[in-house]
Amino acid sequence: METGPNNSTEDTATWSFITSTSTKSWFLCISLFAVLIRLAVAIHPYSGAATPPMFGDYEAQRHWMEITVNLPVKEWYRNTTANDLRYWGLDYPPLTAYQSYFHGILLKLFDPASVSLFTSRGYESYLGKLLMRWTVLMSDLMIFFPAVLYFLTVYYSRKPNGEKNSMAWHSAMILLNPCLILIDHGHFQYNCISLGLTTAAVAAILSDRDIAGSLLFSLALNHKQTCALYDYYVAMGGRFFNALLFWVATVMSAYYAPAFFGYLLGKCLKRQNPILEILKLGLVVLGTFAVLWWPYLYSVDASLEVLSRLAPFERGLYEDYVANFWCTTSVVLKWKRLFTTQSLKLLCLAATISTCLPSMIQLVRFPSKRGFLHGLLNCSFSFYLFSFQVHEKSILLPLLPASLLAFEEPFMFRWLIYHALLSIFPLLRRDKLVLPYAVLYGLFGLLYYTTGGRKDTTEIYSFYSTLKSSAFACSIFLHMIYMTVTPPEKYPFLFEAVIMLFCFSQFFLVFIYSNSKQWALSKTSIQEDAEKKRL
Repeated sequence: METGPNNSTEDTATWSFITSTSTKSWFLCISLFAVLIRLAVAIHPYSGAATPPMFGDYEAQRHWMEITVNLPVKEWYRNTTANDLRYWGLDYPPLTAYQSYFHGILLKLFDPASVSLFTSRGYESYLGKLLMRWTVLMSDLMIFFPAVLYFLTVYYSRKPNGEKNSMAWHSAMILLNPCLILIDHGHFQYNCISLGLTTAAVAAILSDRDIAGSLLFSLALNHKQTCALYDYYVAMGGRFFNALLFWVATVMSAYYAPAFFGYLLGKCLKRQNPILEILKLGLVVLGTFAVLWWPYLYSVDASLEVLSRLAPFERGLYEDYVANFWCTTSVVLKWKRLFTTQSLKLLCLAATISTCLPSMIQLVRFPSKRGFLHGLLNCSFSFYLFSFQVHEKSILLPLLPASLLAFEEPFMFRWLIYHALLSIFPLLRRDKLVLPYAVLYGLFGLLYYTTGGRKDTTEIYSFYSTLKSSAFACSIFLHMIYMTVTPPEKYPFLFEAVIMLFCFSQFFLVFIYSNSKQWALSKTSIQEDAEKKRL
């Protein structure tokens, strides 16, 4: 069944008017609007606002700035009298630590009390909050926005002029992703950095700059734990061997890494000197890691000290009511009671590898640019649905490739956005972000359905139309119930569980659909290869 977008002249009228100007002009206009939306969200509360003693993610990020600007780099991950790791100890890779250091310098310059060692815990002055919000916005503008422009330029460079009218619509879909805005500028995180680096890496690889893409993706890996962290580290024997294997596992277990690995390997194998090509990419990855980890490579113990901080085993199999396989099925099967943590890690490993392996194999055998984007979505969904220690915010990882595919798969993108929003709604309600949530929910629909928005021919079929209407009605109903009805005392988290079950069902459908679309591309590749042989 063909599901390509409808490109009628009438449908593209509005966006073609915008794109009749230069790319820089319309992208600047959309970017300014996206910045205004971010600023509007930023004036609302954040995670853990005025809730001692641990506060929330906002305080964690501020505390990392406090630690990095006041202590030597070798003590950032070490438990000392000056660095109590029990209070929001640094547990992200080195690039996050360097980012915290530079942001901490900014805070120290304008508001020294906000990063003062010991005395700044729970610091929530107006100036401090303003500076913290500013660091997120600057990260967006300096990394995520340019990466999106780079991707769009590469993605549409080979498309016909008629399809280029959709560039403005596509940029709005990515830059105004409501989930990313609410989590980064509302809840408070810096996902825009790791996702921006990943977007730039994807753009570089799509433009056949594989070395640059490998470098950028290595940076993304070292910014945030986009991985099924540390699943087997404890089970392995030998401390140095442990460190080496964990380092490889960190790269190879990242949400996007199987897709990058499979696609680049498939490309290398089709070239004249595949071993040389693989060695070049491997050296770039190792070199990037070596530079970023240099302060901790002076001894095995120092490296292990950092690696041990990147393992969130104490948080358990999942956090809160995340819409993945383990949390959903725990309604029936009490995984944490039936299995030890070590057994669960191995179980998660087996499930994650087995579900992302088909996508990897397809990319190795039939590497294609569209297949690469589907592979990113499928592999990231494998990790979200089946890996160890997943939380609600991890849905941003599958959302990124889905937004990059929005032109080709608008129906799938919209489907995923709506249910991703629902899946993080309980978290955002706790943060008192219901108003910006509702506004961004409506804004996304308005932009998506505006004249010139992409239409998918899938939606003309009665089955898909009925499915879409039913799911949307259920979503709205769940929002209303969650906001207005008090759950029974015996089951205080009943509605969170229902939302989780519903969202998991939708995510799994998207996962199956996208995998089928990726493998359907294999037929095209086989036909093209057959035609080349005839010639």
